[in-house]
Amino acid sequence: MSKYLISTWEPEVPTFWQNAGKTTANRNLWISIPALALAFAIWMVWSVVVVNLPVIGFTYSTNQLFWLAAVPGLSGATLRIFYSFMVPVFGGRKWTALSTASLLVPAVGIGFAVQDPGTSYPTMLLLALLCGFGGGNFASSMANISFFYPKAQKGYALGMNAGLGNLGVSAVQFVVPLVITAGVFGTLGGPSQLPVQPGHGDALWLQNAGFIWVPFIVIATLAAWFGMNDLASAKASFAEQAVIFTRKHNWLMCWLYTGTFGSFIGYSAAFPLLIKTLYPEVDPLRYAFLGPLVGALARVVGGIMADKLGGARVTFWTFCGMIVAVFGVINFLPQAGSPGNFTLFFWMFMLLFAGTGIGNASTFKMIPVIFMTQHQRAAAGKSKAEQDQAIVTANKESAAVLGFTSAFAAYGAFFIPKSYGTSIALTGRPDAALYCFIVFYASCIAITWWCYSRKNAPMPC
Repeated sequence: MSKYLISTWEPEVPTFWQNAGKTTANRNLWISIPALALAFAIWMVWSVVVVNLPVIGFTYSTNQLFWLAAVPGLSGATLRIFYSFMVPVFGGRKWTALSTASLLVPAVGIGFAVQDPGTSYPTMLLLALLCGFGGGNFASSMANISFFYPKAQKGYALGMNAGLGNLGVSAVQFVVPLVITAGVFGTLGGPSQLPVQPGHGDALWLQNAGFIWVPFIVIATLAAWFGMNDLASAKASFAEQAVIFTRKHNWLMCWLYTGTFGSFIGYSAAFPLLIKTLYPEVDPLRYAFLGPLVGALARVVGGIMADKLGGARVTFWTFCGMIVAVFGVINFLPQAGSPGNFTLFFWMFMLLFAGTGIGNASTFKMIPVIFMTQHQRAAAGKSKAEQDQAIVTANKESAAVLGFTSAFAAYGAFFIPKSYGTSIALTGRPDAALYCFIVFYASCIAITWWCYSRKNAPMPC
């Protein structure tokens, strides 16, 4: 038996948790976080790269650039469907190491492709699709960490893993604009590119947008392989996990998490290009990273809030706040004959990003509670063995649901940028897309209140 495989894991038993469980769980968490942050960085790297491609001579159309920003979301969301079930099949340690190592493929590929303005669009599209490896990692990472912590601390653990992992989005939008201005890797990194657009006089090393992550990916892969654990109690076949597709609450939480995480990742992917389109005089890369940063940090806070106040209550009020923020964004957009107010537009988006972060944590707090409650209700009055098995089954199902809901929601990384693009193409403005988001958030409020947060709700959480 491997020294990395833990055969007995009982986080709900206080003595086990204090004597051995807590230390092991925290070690796995703190290795998982940087690996997940790198995954998000690779997933969202095109949000920065597309802004710079025309500067160095790539002649893609605006619509093609929107596609490059959106396609990683499409592939990442689809991969999450499969990644959701990988940890119980392969083990958390093995899968984290393998999935982190896979990020090297798009990182290196982008580094070489952007050095030649003659690189074909299909090649770039393929590299954008491969960045979906980063998007897929979230589903397996969250499922893995959920196994390590007791129910009372899942909000904290999942909030930390996802919240600090989400910082990868902000990191890529902050770090890449800095590293592409210098030959970080010397002659090994390749020559610089001279800007062809007026107003851009400095040479760029756009290849650093991919290469800068390579050493960190290697370190994170080795840390996962030698520092994490597999849990025997987390083992399950796909068939055992597939029962979640018959669970009503799986689909309801998919809808709610799309409203929170789908919004977070979709807004993150589109924010730089949206600013560039609406406010041409503003440098989007000076501000874009702040939105994902606010959302990521808010997720950590949201996990703590959800542990104390209840996930459903926090989720309900978060969606209310997000509707207010979207109305604020619409109000400060450029109007006919008016340039709009970028400062207030920006702050409304910061409020919106904060709401998505808090809601991300609170919805993920709801999932383990829902499935634990459901299985413990079913086992009430039965033998202790059946009650213990109910806890194991609930943990396996909630882990699968955490992964699958994240897969479902990740399509927001595709649909939000494309919604903006379609709305602007048809009407010249993004308003139609924003009003659609408001309607969607209203449906999330109704579901949360009726099923989870109202007095005498069928599944309070």
